[in-house]
This record gives sequence, structure tokens and C-alpha cells, in this order.
Amino acid sequence: MACILLDIDGVLHVSGEPIPGAAAAVAELRENGHSLRFVTNNSTRPRSRLAEELRAMGFTLENDELQTTPGAAARELSGKRVFALVMAAIVPDLDGLELVGEDAQAVLLGGCDETVEPNQVFSYMNLARAFEEIRLGASFYCLHKNKWWQTSRGPMLDAGAFVAGLEYATGVEATVLGKPSPSYFAAALDALDAEPELTWLVTDDAEADIRGARLFGMRTALVRTGKFRPEALDTTDTSPDMIVSSLAHFPALLEQELSGGSSQ
Repeated sequence: MACILLDIDGVLHVSGEPIPGAAAAVAELRENGHSLRFVTNNSTRPRSRLAEELRAMGFTLENDELQTTPGAAARELSGKRVFALVMAAIVPDLDGLELVGEDAQAVLLGGCDETVEPNQVFSYMNLARAFEEIRLGASFYCLHKNKWWQTSRGPMLDAGAFVAGLEYATGVEATVLGKPSPSYFAAALDALDAEPELTWLVTDDAEADIRGARLFGMRTALVRTGKFRPEALDTTDTSPDMIVSSLAHFPALLEQELSGGSSQ
């Protein structure tokens, strides 16, 4: 049996609707005895809401089967004074952090959503404050370093641009807490008591996720949904083990792979 990390962006359309057959595919993977963990770089909605939204779409999962970046930040920065530029909705998931406006031990950047909130969160004054805190010695963290994210209106700029800007201005490289950082994958595998070589990551990200998972020693399956772009396969230096049209086709191909058949 295999352990499987399912990127939730790979099971949903950009509209937020589930990929046809995705919920049935998850149920089939469970019935076949595989261990599952849902993973996401979503940094705009709390874990409880994300899990409830997935259940409403027909997916069966418990809240603790969903691993999020705010949860990673809460574990990594527990007890520290943190200057956090994040969407307000995820603040409850940062339990154990002392959120401050100055004299911080750590600076934390989250991601953007489609509302006007990023205009306030990533304002010049807030970014200048983050710059000053890092210059004064605060550690620098980000929930992810995504360049862009796929929306119903098309690709939109994500907070990776602000992370890169602060790295340039301060000379300090941010510690990435979400995918594809080794610590994020390690936490997921620890939760499943799994070994990398027996674990698959299923994702729509041909660049960061596939490369990071392969470097960590995992097998990878790329779905042609969500943010997938065919041209990404021409520019990435790491190829997935398997490419599938959607998650709906993954269980059958996984069983074929595990039985020694070809995944092509």
C-alpha cells in the first residue's frame, strides 16, 4: 500500500468546484487501503473552513487530515513575538504566536486572496515595517513563496513577489514553511508514519511541488487541472513519475504502477 499526499488545488477546478470524479477517486484510494493526507499552501482560509468546504463537495476527511501552512507556522514559531502580514481569516490558526506590531522575533508573510484585503496587508508601510524588523534581527518566514495563483479570472500575483522583495532589500532569505519545503513534507510523512519512497504527491504544480517532492525522495503524479500549464513541462528540470488528466484517473494508474505495470 502507498501513502498519498493530495494537494487540494489538484482536486478542484479554479472556480472552486470539485474535479468530476475526484471525490470518488479519494474514496477509492481509501478503499484500496492507501493512507491519505490532504496538503495545501492555501493561506487565506482557516483549516476548519477548508475541511468543511471539501466535505460539502463530497470528500470524506477529518480536520486533522488536512495540513495547512498556518498550522506549520504555529508549530515552528510557537511562543515567539511575530509581526505577521497575513489574511485576517487565518489568524485563529496561528494559535500560540504573540502577534505584535514591532519588536518582533520573527516576521511572517502569508498569501493573497481575491479581495481588497491584500491592499492593506501588503501596504508600503507594512512592508517597510517588516523590512525594519528583519534589519533589527527578526527571523524571516513565509507561508509559501508562490509567484502566482490560479483564479476564476486567470493568474493573479501572489505574495512571493513581496517575499522576494524583502529578501532583496534585507539580504536575508526567508524560510518557507509550506510546500515545497522539506519540513512541510517531513511533517506530512510523520503524520502518516510513512517513508518518502513509499509516498506519492499528487499536485497540479509542475514546477515547485514536483521538484521539491522528487528532491525529498517521493514519487509524484502531476494532474492536468488547476494551475497546470503544458509549457511548464518544457521549462522544469524535474519530471513527474506520472501525468494524469485528473485525479479521477489516478487510482487505476496507481494500482497499475504498484503491480509493476507502466504509468505511461
